Amino acid sequence: MPELVAVARTGPEFVDTLRRVWDRGDAVLPLDPRLPPGAAAATLRALAPSRLVDATGEETRLPDGRPVAAGDAAVVATSGSTGVPKGVVHTHDSLAASARAVSALLGVDPDTDRWLCCLPVSHIAGFALVVRAMTLGVDLEVHPRFDAEAVTDAAGRGATLTSLVPTALERIDPRAFRRIVLGGSAPPAVVPSNCHVTYGMTETGSGVVYDGLPLEGVEVRIVDGEIWLRGPMLLRAYRDGTSPVDGEGWLHTDDAGAVGADGRLQVQGRRGDLIISGGENVWPAPVEQVLATHPALTEVAVVGRPDPTWGQVVTAVAAPSDPANPPTLDELRDLVKATLPAYCAPRRLELVDALPRTLLGKVRRRALGAG
Repeated sequence: MPELVAVARTGPEFVDTLRRVWDRGDAVLPLDPRLPPGAAAATLRALAPSRLVDATGEETRLPDGRPVAAGDAAVVATSGSTGVPKGVVHTHDSLAASARAVSALLGVDPDTDRWLCCLPVSHIAGFALVVRAMTLGVDLEVHPRFDAEAVTDAAGRGATLTSLVPTALERIDPRAFRRIVLGGSAPPAVVPSNCHVTYGMTETGSGVVYDGLPLEGVEVRIVDGEIWLRGPMLLRAYRDGTSPVDGEGWLHTDDAGAVGADGRLQVQGRRGDLIISGGENVWPAPVEQVLATHPALTEVAVVGRPDPTWGQVVTAVAAPSDPANPPTLDELRDLVKATLPAYCAPRRLELVDALPRTLLGKVRRRALGAG
């Protein structure tokens, strides 16, 4: 039976190993070589690969490995609400469907375009980019990590397409690329014209909604304020055999959203991120976007803290650019009230050196005591 092979490599070596694993009919588990030993061991225990290719390329057999189903291409690790690693199983068909739909929207030309991957290939955004290039036969350059100078150099040598997170976009000139796929966290207030803001997750094989509109073949439905998605690029199942997809093929995302008058999807955030303060619903994202414009802040997150009077109180967790001269709570409240309802303005301010983030730039709200 086909086996699952964990690959703890990155850069062009990952692509070579991926081809070899697929050529022999096995599936791959991309494993971040930067994981601490304990986290790597926990992932291997939870997802049970039969083999491991380490950072040097040496392949060893592991105990207690479990096979995969015929047609399975990859198991991509993602953390559930408990933080325990779980594996999203994608087939060759689901990955190909994603690759073709994205390439069609971007107008990818194998004769003139070249993909640059500078995101971790152990995450769906980087992994899907690699598959995208392989599926259409587009030239591909893979970097082991994001480096602004190396990215700029790659563009100068012919890379035309890339995928970035907002914190990386800020460090390069976006005009160096023909198209940039932008995901991972809240987009900047002003999005360059050649950038596409995406919405998706590991379960959808990367972004399936671009600039608020679904890719070809993707359906979006809002049910009781929750975003549901359906399309050929959805996961087959989780590694444990369970599935978040219902009997009619809809993925229940647990994300809150709405479709605006222009027909575009508006993602409000994880349903668990909603702050209910004094009976009013406050979504963190719009408040964060306003607060991020304050020149004295380098980054900010908005969370709800328990409060006996308000139920939850809107709290700004902020990293000031000058710790000796941070903005005041009143300044931030006035800034928010200028564009949003007064109940959205933070009632507390917590100053930190930096926000805890994932490798793809998303704020780790649970590390802030939220959710």
